[in-house]
Amino acid sequence: MVDTSYEVSYDGPMAVVNFRTDERSERALTELTSDGSTTSEAIRQALVDAVRLRRREQMRAESLALMNNDDDRARSRRILTDMDEVRAW
Repeated sequence: MVDTSYEVSYDGPMAVVNFRTDERSERALTELTSDGSTTSEAIRQALVDAVRLRRREQMRAESLALMNNDDDRARSRRILTDMDEVRAW
Protein backbone atom coordinates (compact mmCIF):
# COMPACT_ATOMS: atom_id res chain seq x y z
CA MET A 1 0.00 0.00 0.00
CA VAL A 2 1.38 3.38 -0.99
CA ASP A 3 0.94 6.27 1.41
CA THR A 4 -0.45 9.25 -0.49
CA SER A 5 -0.29 11.77 2.32
CA TYR A 6 2.80 13.37 0.77
CA GLU A 7 1.55 13.49 -2.80
CA VAL A 8 2.19 16.82 -4.47
CA SER A 9 0.68 18.19 -7.62
CA TYR A 10 3.31 19.37 -10.06
CA ASP A 11 2.67 22.06 -12.66
CA GLY A 12 5.97 21.47 -14.40
CA PRO A 13 8.41 18.67 -14.96
CA MET A 14 9.60 16.73 -11.94
CA ALA A 15 13.24 16.90 -10.95
CA VAL A 16 15.54 14.07 -11.83
CA VAL A 17 18.01 13.21 -9.10
CA ASN A 18 21.11 11.11 -9.62
CA PHE A 19 23.07 9.61 -6.78
CA ARG A 20 25.92 7.20 -6.33
CA THR A 21 25.08 4.10 -4.41
CA ASP A 22 27.39 2.37 -2.01
CA GLU A 23 27.25 -1.21 -0.79
CA ARG A 24 24.80 -0.41 1.99
CA SER A 25 22.42 1.56 -0.22
CA GLU A 26 22.60 -1.13 -2.92
CA ARG A 27 21.51 -3.75 -0.37
CA ALA A 28 18.70 -1.50 0.83
CA LEU A 29 17.56 -0.80 -2.72
CA THR A 30 17.58 -4.50 -3.53
CA GLU A 31 15.36 -5.15 -0.52
CA LEU A 32 13.02 -2.26 -1.33
CA THR A 33 12.53 -3.42 -4.92
CA SER A 34 12.12 -7.11 -4.06
CA ASP A 35 8.33 -6.67 -4.11
CA GLY A 36 8.41 -5.57 -7.74
CA SER A 37 8.64 -1.85 -7.08
CA THR A 38 10.73 0.13 -9.50
CA THR A 39 13.87 1.83 -8.29
CA SER A 40 12.15 5.21 -8.61
CA GLU A 41 9.11 4.06 -6.64
CA ALA A 42 11.30 2.58 -3.92
CA ILE A 43 13.38 5.73 -3.60
CA ARG A 44 10.32 8.00 -3.54
CA GLN A 45 8.72 5.89 -0.81
CA ALA A 46 11.98 5.74 1.14
CA LEU A 47 12.19 9.54 1.13
CA VAL A 48 8.61 9.86 2.39
CA ASP A 49 9.28 7.24 5.07
CA ALA A 50 12.47 9.04 6.11
CA VAL A 51 10.60 12.32 6.57
CA ARG A 52 7.90 10.58 8.60
CA LEU A 53 10.49 8.92 10.82
CA ARG A 54 12.38 12.19 11.31
CA ARG A 55 9.17 13.98 12.33
CA ARG A 56 8.27 11.21 14.78
CA GLU A 57 11.73 11.37 16.32
CA GLN A 58 11.46 15.15 16.62
CA MET A 59 8.06 14.85 18.32
CA ARG A 60 9.45 12.20 20.65
CA ALA A 61 12.40 14.41 21.60
CA GLU A 62 10.07 17.37 22.21
CA SER A 63 7.77 15.21 24.32
CA LEU A 64 10.65 13.95 26.42
CA ALA A 65 11.91 17.50 26.91
CA LEU A 66 8.47 18.64 28.07
CA MET A 67 8.03 15.57 30.26
CA ASN A 68 11.28 16.41 32.04
CA ASN A 69 10.45 20.11 32.39
CA ASP A 70 9.23 20.63 35.96
CA ASP A 71 7.85 24.12 35.23
CA ASP A 72 5.82 22.86 32.27
CA ARG A 73 4.45 19.92 34.24
CA ALA A 74 3.42 22.22 37.11
CA ARG A 75 1.71 24.58 34.64
CA SER A 76 -0.14 21.64 33.09
CA ARG A 77 -1.33 20.50 36.53
CA ARG A 78 -2.63 23.99 37.29
CA ILE A 79 -4.53 24.11 33.99
CA LEU A 80 -6.08 20.70 34.61
CA THR A 81 -7.14 21.79 38.09
CA ASP A 82 -8.68 24.98 36.69
CA MET A 83 -10.51 22.99 34.02
CA ASP A 84 -11.89 20.53 36.61
CA GLU A 85 -13.45 23.48 38.46
CA VAL A 86 -15.40 24.64 35.39
CA ARG A 87 -16.54 21.22 34.16
CA ALA A 88 -20.29 20.85 33.82
CA TRP A 89 -20.46 17.42 35.49
